[in-house]
Amino acid sequence: MEQLFDLALFNSALRMLTPILLAALGGALCARVGLFNVGLEGLMLVGAFSAIVGNHYFGNTALAILFAIVCVCVFSLIFGYVSIHLRANVIVVGLAINFLAVGLTTFSLRTIFNVKGAYYNNEMVGLPKWNIPVIKDIPVLGDILSGHSPLVYLAFVLAGLIWFYFYKTINGFRFLASGENPLAAKSLGLHVKRYQYGAVLACGVLCALAGAQLSLGQVTMFTEGMTSGRGFIALVATMLGQSGPLGVTAASLLFGLMDALSIRLQGLSFPTHFTDMVPYVVTIIAMFFFKNKSFRQEAQNSGSSSR
Repeated sequence: MEQLFDLALFNSALRMLTPILLAALGGALCARVGLFNVGLEGLMLVGAFSAIVGNHYFGNTALAILFAIVCVCVFSLIFGYVSIHLRANVIVVGLAINFLAVGLTTFSLRTIFNVKGAYYNNEMVGLPKWNIPVIKDIPVLGDILSGHSPLVYLAFVLAGLIWFYFYKTINGFRFLASGENPLAAKSLGLHVKRYQYGAVLACGVLCALAGAQLSLGQVTMFTEGMTSGRGFIALVATMLGQSGPLGVTAASLLFGLMDALSIRLQGLSFPTHFTDMVPYVVTIIAMFFFKNKSFRQEAQNSGSSSR
């Protein structure tokens, strides 16, 4: 038991939860304005691939992340335009984004790098690891919190900022009102579509950071379909957290811990096909305990906002 649960496991859990948390926060922003975004998986995948492409051409991680943000925001705008202006079903549009991302990244991998399956360059530099000066010397806490990429710390900062924006600012209340009751918000002079587009773009930025953490923070390579369902896990975290920043963070912690635990079980000679199931089994179990009313409410809100 001590081999399973030690400080290294929790350190790894923080690293694993970061892509899920960033994407889940983006999903929460969309859900709060009545857009149930199931395209998180595809947006993350585009972010992971474009971060590697940016790093390959620019040789700089900051520019690579910026390039990933631009690319994912283009996809997010497509999702927003079709869902908001053309009033298409957001579920269908999100699934289309996922399929488009899989096909486009696979095609681009072979076109740009002339390889199949995966791209790796040992000269490519990933995101740096930060050791926080004061915290790293604190027993137990330092072993858990130190040695992560900047995006790990940024994810928690963003969760706090989004909570503050939602519940402590006037514009945040207007943002929430535009998704809670769009017709009433319009009658008060609020530009609902403006808030919706803002949420979609912010979701694109967060999913780009999530993908960059996968391809430049955890490893320095890209493999086809490397998100491996994390976007859908992030969607479940959004629903479990009731689209609230603190609840989403707690749900992401659970899934990140299970992801880290599955890797630890592989090191203890458990069958790979068993350990790979752990995060997804926990996701299914979580959905059993999750009230289906919330899922139906998200879908209904998305449908009403598109009409």
